[in-house]
Amino acid sequence: MPKENRTARLTLLIDPEKKAAFEELCKQEDVTPSQKVRQFIREYVEQKLGQDWREQRAEDFD
Repeated sequence: MPKENRTARLTLLIDPEKKAAFEELCKQEDVTPSQKVRQFIREYVEQKLGQDWREQRAEDFD
């Protein structure tokens, strides 16, 4: 799977206990929280728009 060629920051607020649990679960899977969040987002976008969503016109996402 190719990596994205640009990055953007996403800031979110989360309950501290939930954050700690999430970080521990990620550690158990040997992934970083950022990797897991990117996976969640990728799967969500593909579920909603299909796996070929990148081939759609960029203006559709602005």
